[in-house]
Amino acid sequence: MFRTARKIAAITALVTCAVMTAAAAHAAGNTTIESFNQAKKLLERQVYMDHRVTFYCRATFDAKKNIDLPAGFVTPEHAKRAKRVEWEHVVPAENFGRFFTEWREGDPVCVDNRGNRFKGRKCAEKANTEYRYMQSDMYNLYPAIGAVNAMRLNYNYAMLPDVKPTFGTCPMKVSGNRAEPPEYTRGAIARTTLYMADAYPKYRISRQQRQLMEAWSKMYAPDAWECTRAKRIQKIQGNENKFVTEACRRAGL
Repeated sequence: MFRTARKIAAITALVTCAVMTAAAAHAAGNTTIESFNQAKKLLERQVYMDHRVTFYCRATFDAKKNIDLPAGFVTPEHAKRAKRVEWEHVVPAENFGRFFTEWREGDPVCVDNRGNRFKGRKCAEKANTEYRYMQSDMYNLYPAIGAVNAMRLNYNYAMLPDVKPTFGTCPMKVSGNRAEPPEYTRGAIARTTLYMADAYPKYRISRQQRQLMEAWSKMYAPDAWECTRAKRIQKIQGNENKFVTEACRRAGL
């Protein structure tokens, strides 16, 4: 009887250890900032205060988020949104949001003033703390020209060799339900996507996307700004993006 009890205890300890080891293998995600609006303000004031440059098109903007559009920039849609900076989720909120029941089906607390039930992003924000942390994770947020953000939607990244740039001189392509980002963004995109998939086990990416992100991460080393950005976010948010940290260490940055 005592031997059996000891065996059960030993097995339980091994299982617990395995679970803890598996959990530790994941990068810790954001557990500090629960508000998307707060995350945007912190990025504006404490991360990008001396590097006001949009991600995809390298357009400069001022403290009031007025954009100086690059010469030759055009947009086929959303012209009004080209005049402002928006914070782009590299891993779109919808792409991780649909893994939450509240997004797909709603929740008993998701009822408007008229008694109508709702679901989607508003419900996930209202009912699920984990979703709010993911949506507010600053590692996944980049400043973008609003029109570019609008046209990229929730499209996955891909190579579009036969497609011309969508925004004139800005080398960003959007076609069908895919987007090809400029070369100078691909490493950061890859390390952001791999971080999100690692930090939040609920979110899963396809094998094809993972292979592309792993390839881009190897092909495109970080620059000094990517490393500085990650250090600033780590100081504020309290967790690291190990994919950036390791890449910066290899690059001597």
